[in-house]
Amino acid sequence: MTIQLINARNQFKGTVKDIVLGPVVSEVEVETPFGIVTSVITTRSVKDLDIKVGSEVLALVKSTEVSIAKL
Repeated sequence: MTIQLINARNQFKGTVKDIVLGPVVSEVEVETPFGIVTSVITTRSVKDLDIKVGSEVLALVKSTEVSIAKL
């Protein structure tokens, strides 16, 4: 399942593996078939979306926010 009405083509379905809650922002680690994706979102969003370890989520990646490094 993907979201059709959003301008983000890079969508990865996955399972939340870890959440590091902070007072304002939190890290959410999502395991996808392509590897781990880590998102930093507001703690309020984690609570409003009821995201927990084991939740099925969709990680949306905007290409303008992806960095690369030479190996």
